[in-house]
Amino acid sequence: MNRRFDPSRRDRIIDVTIEAIAEVGVAGLSARKVATRADVPLGSMTYHFTDMDELLREAFTRFADRVARRFEERMGSASTVAEAKAAVARTIHEDVFDTPASLVLTHELYTLAARVPAYRTITRDWMRRSRSALERHFSPATARQLDALVEGLTIHRALDTEPHDVEVTLDAIEKICQDGAAQG
Repeated sequence: MNRRFDPSRRDRIIDVTIEAIAEVGVAGLSARKVATRADVPLGSMTYHFTDMDELLREAFTRFADRVARRFEERMGSASTVAEAKAAVARTIHEDVFDTPASLVLTHELYTLAARVPAYRTITRDWMRRSRSALERHFSPATARQLDALVEGLTIHRALDTEPHDVEVTLDAIEKICQDGAAQG
């Protein structure tokens, strides 16, 4: 029996899982659906992953890593506090939920993390990385507040039917930074 050598199979399965979650959600996912979408034998699923839970953790970890890396790059490109504030606003208005799939994936992860403690490791690492990127320019307390602002405003912006004004976002960032400076 010939076995097809496919060194990228595991990665393809993870990537297809991310796409499938965005389309059908975690509840609509099965090993069979993922295997079909990835064009791999169903047995490959158990060869590469002990169960669907491991596959989901790998997929959400990859997704969170991509988003965190993009945020780290955005914040790393700022060389002044003013540029960092503008970078936070651009993140909210351009990056975090840049596609409907990103919105769905984020909320699917949040839902799992709320229900299953093992997924909180993924969200905690994502938050830690976000705050660390913010702390390049802001105090830890201000970074925590800005991180919450990013999360909250991106959700509002993604789900609201009215457009969000970047100037309002910049004003909120400024107020958080002023309050943080007054407390620090």
